[in-house]
Amino acid sequence: MKRYHVGEVIKCTVSGVEPYGVFVNIDKNFNGLIHISEVSNEFVRDVNDYVNIGDEIYAKIIEIEGKEHQMKLSIKDIDFANTGMIRDEIDTSSEFKSLKENLPIWMNENIEEFKEDNK
Repeated sequence: MKRYHVGEVIKCTVSGVEPYGVFVNIDKNFNGLIHISEVSNEFVRDVNDYVNIGDEIYAKIIEIEGKEHQMKLSIKDIDFANTGMIRDEIDTSSEFKSLKENLPIWMNENIEEFKEDNK
């Protein structure tokens, strides 16, 4: 049986989605739960917005209950759908650059549109 460690990022398959979290199959010996509070650092209204049954995702182990062969997992700080990398290791600066540059332009356009509509 493979030995797992807290903090390790593992690949798993979504086996169930409930309002309170995501159930996953890890291997033939272990399964896990990603509680809704471990899905995102933002408010999560619906877990189905993040995963679907059958998805192969990455999850970070936060607790192992060996006797029950259960794990508590998290996907909120990793690129769970693609690489499994910890988000701090991913360069996201370019993703926000266009937002930073365009936000003032978009705001001015909307202000002008609002003024025209309210004449």
